[in-house]
Amino acid sequence: MKRLMVLVLALMVVLSACSTTSQTGDQTRVADQTTAAPATDGTTAAAETTQPAEPESSLDIAYSDEQVYKTVYADEVTTMNYLVTATTLEFGLAANFIDTLVDYNRYGKLIPSLAESWTVSDDGLVWTFKIREGVNWYTWDGQVYAETVAQDFVDALKYTFNPENGSKTANIAYDVIKNGKAYYEGGITDFEQVGVKAVDKYTLEYTLEEPIPYFESMLTYVSFFPVNGQFLAEQGAAFGTSKETLLYNGAYILTEFEPQNKRVLTANANYWDKDNVHIEKINYKYNKEAATVAQELFLRGEVSQVGVGSDSIDAWMADPNMRKQIRPATASYYTYFYALNFDPKYDEAFSPEQWKIAVNNLNFRKAFYHGFDRLAALTVDEPYTPENKIGNTITPEAFVNMNGKDFINMGELDKHAKDMKFDETAAKDYMDKAVAELGDQVEWPIKVVMPYNTGGSNNAMKAQVIEQQLENLFGSDRIDVYIMPYPPSGYLSNTRRAGKYSFMEVNWGPDYADPHTYTEMFIDSNYNFPENTTEVDENGENKYVVYEKMVDAAQAEKVDLAKRYEMYANAESYLLDNAWVIPYRKGGGGYVASLLNPFEQPFSPFGVATERWKGMHILSQPMNAEQFENEKALWEAARDEALK
Repeated sequence: MKRLMVLVLALMVVLSACSTTSQTGDQTRVADQTTAAPATDGTTAAAETTQPAEPESSLDIAYSDEQVYKTVYADEVTTMNYLVTATTLEFGLAANFIDTLVDYNRYGKLIPSLAESWTVSDDGLVWTFKIREGVNWYTWDGQVYAETVAQDFVDALKYTFNPENGSKTANIAYDVIKNGKAYYEGGITDFEQVGVKAVDKYTLEYTLEEPIPYFESMLTYVSFFPVNGQFLAEQGAAFGTSKETLLYNGAYILTEFEPQNKRVLTANANYWDKDNVHIEKINYKYNKEAATVAQELFLRGEVSQVGVGSDSIDAWMADPNMRKQIRPATASYYTYFYALNFDPKYDEAFSPEQWKIAVNNLNFRKAFYHGFDRLAALTVDEPYTPENKIGNTITPEAFVNMNGKDFINMGELDKHAKDMKFDETAAKDYMDKAVAELGDQVEWPIKVVMPYNTGGSNNAMKAQVIEQQLENLFGSDRIDVYIMPYPPSGYLSNTRRAGKYSFMEVNWGPDYADPHTYTEMFIDSNYNFPENTTEVDENGENKYVVYEKMVDAAQAEKVDLAKRYEMYANAESYLLDNAWVIPYRKGGGGYVASLLNPFEQPFSPFGVATERWKGMHILSQPMNAEQFENEKALWEAARDEALK
């Protein structure tokens, strides 16, 4: 509480004394997105091209004369072939040089991009897009290669649906496109039978397996990026390995690319929407110590934005000059939770079979669910207001709503949205019941393997806090927590995906505007492998089968969206009732010093829109806390008006 008061008082000083210009740069969004259902009556579904009036800026915010963004990085891309990657680092880069059919503006409203307009058939199955004429593909040195046409979207899916090409996002598209999955799996061999075709040079048609109420939102994801088929064939396996083996039809061109040295995005001088591109260059400089040196580089003016974590926030707040350069970071729609693994694959020295028996006991899982002190763990990352980052559900607040009611407050999920979960008395009671039920089926204490990523400055401390908190609560005769450090390179492949954990922090971000996106990681997943549970319900039915049936029934409801959402809410509630995972925190938040205004950036909780630099300016001074709150208020008012 003392630290909280210090921050409040310090920010009051900022609010009363500062009216300098601004700076931001967090690539995340404020969590108040509303998603509307697409048209399904055969009418034009395109959003109007006229943009809502821009809100007036406030408190002396000004743009820099030099519109160049500078940053350092330590993680290098392994491919720029956007047709195969599922890594944000890689498709986030491509999002700036490849345009999609539709996009989101700064208020989260769907707007035309490469498609000028589109219609959907009465049955919701056939979507027809009119491609914008005169948008060219350019080589890295600005030479015209060809025009962007409807066939480019067909060629992209044909490549993606070939399993030999190893696309990691193919399922996003083939699950919805007619015959897409059958072609991918070899059930049919004629691509003409797949539901995508170029009706003519500028008319693209998708046919779906069944009506998908959120199909428009999927079109901003990498699975639906276009590619020039002739160029792709010319490059072969070399496609996306260098700046020369790519084509560009978006706001930027990759003009320099030297792995583990630098990369430079330069504004496309011939871009069809160049009036909305303000930053002239984005300079990325490789530095393997980027996380360590970034703050000092920011203070010297050598980078344009930096996160300010709990390990350094006190130093920034203690210095009057540094304090006025930081402000709150925006939230994101990533959700963070702790998973309990039903198929442990770690070393026999840690008795994975013992954990497997214990984790199939409901009372054992509920002991963790109610015994994990999330606030204590969060205080490591957010020492001032950790309660603001608590997330009580897997689907985050304000992701979608129906008739003004937030998804997390629908059906049975509402009880979890209001439940803070941590209850020492209940947790101990559940553990006592688990011990009585499991008896000598297991050897006590149960070994709990908990990995953490050494790439985060606070991760080791957080792991120690959780270890001590759980062991102190339950006693060393009940559990023995082993914290395991892993390097950031290959972290997920070596831990979560390999099943080498008992209890682990994981995260998920949405791919499209529907609650299904937050359920799919639990269906035949490499998150916590719930399909391996042996637990049955009161009717003798395997609990995973029950959950899968609930998700399938929700997915089958395509007409009544209110009913669909409630069914998904009940499925998530079932997941939490059974304590397969423990909701932990919301994405984003914290503090940042940056020369960007986050409310200028495209706004969307899904797809690639928020990875784009289009629409943003470099500010002449870092944005302070007061400027942030004023810009946020202006943005919220303008957004409410835009979405009417």
